[in-house]
Amino acid sequence: MVYRYESDEDAFVEYPEHGSDLSVLGPGSPPPAGPSPSRFPTPSLPRTTRVAPPPAEPARPPAPEPARPPAPEPVWEPAPAPAAAPPHAPVDPSAAPVAAPPPRRGGGRMWQVVVGGTAVLVLLALCGLGGAALLSERGGDLITPPTDQPAAADSAEPEANDLDSRDTDQVPLSAKEVFPGQQLAVTEGQPAYRVLKTQSSGSCAVAATGEVAELLVRLGCNQVVRATLRTADGDHLVTAGLFNLTDRASAERARDRIRQVLDERQGRFRGMAADEKSEAIATAPARVGWQVRGHYLAYALVARSDGEPVRSGDTKVREILFDMIELHLNQGVLERRADGGVAAQPTADPDDGTGSQD
Repeated sequence: MVYRYESDEDAFVEYPEHGSDLSVLGPGSPPPAGPSPSRFPTPSLPRTTRVAPPPAEPARPPAPEPARPPAPEPVWEPAPAPAAAPPHAPVDPSAAPVAAPPPRRGGGRMWQVVVGGTAVLVLLALCGLGGAALLSERGGDLITPPTDQPAAADSAEPEANDLDSRDTDQVPLSAKEVFPGQQLAVTEGQPAYRVLKTQSSGSCAVAATGEVAELLVRLGCNQVVRATLRTADGDHLVTAGLFNLTDRASAERARDRIRQVLDERQGRFRGMAADEKSEAIATAPARVGWQVRGHYLAYALVARSDGEPVRSGDTKVREILFDMIELHLNQGVLERRADGGVAAQPTADPDDGTGSQD
């Protein structure tokens, strides 16, 4: 091992011990007088880090035959004394030992690089998965066959009632359709009404007077089909029929206005006499009812056969109105016309559209 001495004192050895490497100088050789200069010159290299020298050891001149091979360290050639050497003498890099660089303390930075790289990889993986899912979803939408029929069925509005307008119900009414025979059995097991006379007219004014007739014409009524009937016991006469208006809206406007006109006695429905025995239906005070289904206004008026006024609590008159308007005209004639109940429009109780007329 070759050491670099920092001063002459580090190289001074006064009496080497017996058996040391310095005993090769031979017995009886006196030690050199005064401090011995170092045998090896001090290299002039830029020092980045000053390394503290090891403890001083006696100077050991080279032995003729070293007892052990020296460590694989570079050997410097002898040079003049250190005092005569220039402060910065050039040194051959191939011969000068290169101090080992201090270990770099990059462990923390290395961990940061590793953690950062891992985070980037995870982020890229997540982005790849999200993009794959999005492409898969879009691809599923693209290859899904169109289902026009179910979508149309879900989003389509309910079909309009065939009876809501004359545009969808263009076939005119007929007397045979509304009153097909001379006997009208409304309820099974109950006595039938006897049909005295039927009429189908393109002028709605023949079935009404005053403002009622004007209202019907103004709202587009172009047909009325009616009949006069007698109850099985002969005590009451009834004229019932259907007004054919433009659409449901016009029929509802007529329904709402008729009550006010009747209360103000500005018009009335006309009863149709079939013979002298049925004159009371056209002249006597009567009880009247009406209701709307589609673009039709169904009505009926009931009078006593003897011409006497109808009592307000006469339940028989209420039953006749219900039979004619609800059971026969609505659930019978118009239901068949709507083709087996396709139009499920609820109807109002005839009591909601009833009144009296003189």
